[in-house]
Amino acid sequence: MSAFMDSHCHLDFAQFDTCREQEIAKALALGVQKIMVPGVKAATWPALITLCKQQPQLDYALGLHPYFLADFQQAHLGQLDRRLTEERPAALGEIGLDACVDIPMALQLFVFRAQIALARKHQLPLILHQRKTASNLLAELKSFPYGGVLHAFSGSYEMAMAFIDKGFKLGIGGVITYERAAKTRATLARVPLEALVLETDAPDMPLANQTGGVNTPQNIPLIFDALCQLRPEPAEQIKQVIWQTSQSLFQR
Repeated sequence: MSAFMDSHCHLDFAQFDTCREQEIAKALALGVQKIMVPGVKAATWPALITLCKQQPQLDYALGLHPYFLADFQQAHLGQLDRRLTEERPAALGEIGLDACVDIPMALQLFVFRAQIALARKHQLPLILHQRKTASNLLAELKSFPYGGVLHAFSGSYEMAMAFIDKGFKLGIGGVITYERAAKTRATLARVPLEALVLETDAPDMPLANQTGGVNTPQNIPLIFDALCQLRPEPAEQIKQVIWQTSQSLFQR
């Protein structure tokens, strides 16, 4: 029987400190049986791991996100290597490159390349972040063998297929609920169904009718409904295929 997975949700963030268990329970009641929580900086990894070990619906990845590199230390890469060995998370992430943050691209590239090397060593898929850096990421990943997911996909069919051809899935979130996202919506009507997974990026990226609010995993069924409106396949087939893709992507 198929269910839903939120493949990208920052449930460890402070916005959920007063309602975390309730949000997990409400999402579960709506059929969201698994939630992937990506790590973003070394300081938060211990609490993230503890949280996910206490909640059977949660799984986690560990990584150094480009947003949070202002306090980067070389020792963080050694800590990541040790935790990947000891904890064996489901993926390495959230990592990537971002042309819209005030972090030198040279530092972003150094940390990204080091994490790609760790993903190779530990044979883990990646959870990728990008803003205006898709071509840079593709160049860096030209021979990466373990695939992963391109989080928060938004873009052209050509860009989508370039990542799919490298073994990556596309993380589909609230952007498709905005009518102005015409290019992205047209792309997702055409790409292989097997290349798609659902995500919220909660507490960020609220849906079209929720701007200004806090996003939650409860929105996964709404994102699914929006995707079904774009696809030619029956809804149950879409649900089944995406569930199977999500499970195989983050298999332990």
